[in-house]
Amino acid sequence: MEKDIEQLVNLENLPVHVAIIMDGNRRWAKKNNLETAQGHKEGAENLKRIAKFANKIGIKYMTVYAFSTENWKRSEEEIGAIMKLLKLYISDFFKSYDDNIKVNVLGRVNDLPKDLQSEINKAIDRTKNNTGLVLNICFNYGGRDEIVTATKKIAEDVLSGKIKIEDIDETMVSNNLYTAGQPDPDLLIRTSGEERISNFLPWQISYSEFVFTDKYWPEYDEEEFLKSIQIYQKRTRRFGGK
Repeated sequence: MEKDIEQLVNLENLPVHVAIIMDGNRRWAKKNNLETAQGHKEGAENLKRIAKFANKIGIKYMTVYAFSTENWKRSEEEIGAIMKLLKLYISDFFKSYDDNIKVNVLGRVNDLPKDLQSEINKAIDRTKNNTGLVLNICFNYGGRDEIVTATKKIAEDVLSGKIKIEDIDETMVSNNLYTAGQPDPDLLIRTSGEERISNFLPWQISYSEFVFTDKYWPEYDEEEFLKSIQIYQKRTRRFGGK
């Protein structure tokens, strides 16, 4: 399998940080005559597979969009199923140290149910010393809200006299985001055929390469992930230069 991977992608030129908008769980369920909750369940299982595979091939960071601040508009039944799934996912997947994956949950975690917060904190603590893939799960997350929150932190530091207005620059803003200390994503993948960012990491993806696929998230497998990396490796990244 390792040989096959090396034939498909250049393991010396992998994106350091991959961001994924995991879209299409509901449509996959509908296509397969299944309940919406089953689509989300299969989506969670697929996150396990892709995260483990990314860790195996040497991706250092992965940030996935699991639940946005706008998703609260969905039905109570669907929201309840998603909350239950995340709790199960967090408590089950991260019991094992074998995968060496470090987990973070980015977003308004304090607004989530207390039992879910407890499982999240346990997973973060349990995996904090792992040295493999850093998996950021964006849950109850909104990109604009993240920037507003960072702005408020900086404003508080100005008011308290810790910093001056002249000290504020891009680095300071970055250091007050949820992803502080991590490199910006090199590659953004969105599944299910949609071609928009939907309020996901608007600051961090300023120079990311975008790859869109028609595959629904539950059917986006390891082979498709390698295809996305292939596309990325054919790009020339200029960062505003010629």
